[in-house]
Amino acid sequence: MKFLPSLSILLIAAACSSVKVSYDFDSAADFSKYKTYAFTEDARNFPIQELDRTRVLAAIDKEMAAKGFTKSESPDVLIDLQVKLEQKQTATATNTGGYYGRPYRYGWGAGYGGTTYVNIENYVEGTLFVNMVDKTTEKLVWQGRGTKTLADNPSPEKKEQNINYAIKQIFMKYPPKKK
Repeated sequence: MKFLPSLSILLIAAACSSVKVSYDFDSAADFSKYKTYAFTEDARNFPIQELDRTRVLAAIDKEMAAKGFTKSESPDVLIDLQVKLEQKQTATATNTGGYYGRPYRYGWGAGYGGTTYVNIENYVEGTLFVNMVDKTTEKLVWQGRGTKTLADNPSPEKKEQNINYAIKQIFMKYPPKKK
């Protein structure tokens, strides 16, 4: 996929700008029993630039610790990562100038002049999926998703700040509240 190297930019968009988040979970899972975690091999080798991968994994470590988890060699859950990138396009039309009629003897006549400009913008929208898999059953029990328009060339400081922000937003609804 030619946009895969841009994945890290999903989490590196403008600071404090909103990341659209959602989540889903297995209502039969007992989330109170999950206390330890580890990353899957795929997550540890997530196909993005190494510095950004390190930032993403560190941000997840921080959020997992905040949720009461401990990293372990024999975990209760495994954390896996996935990404979906989608090329999108918007078009904005702007009308300028012009005279839209002039009085004739019996009413208004046809309009004159004016120009319509169409601005077409191509962009990539990326979604990062953080999957929590029960190690014993090997079933997905929770999934958090963060979606954002990808940005170009943020500074390393901005990357760090924005990755932390995005991961924090993804984990806001964990553990899920059962009704």
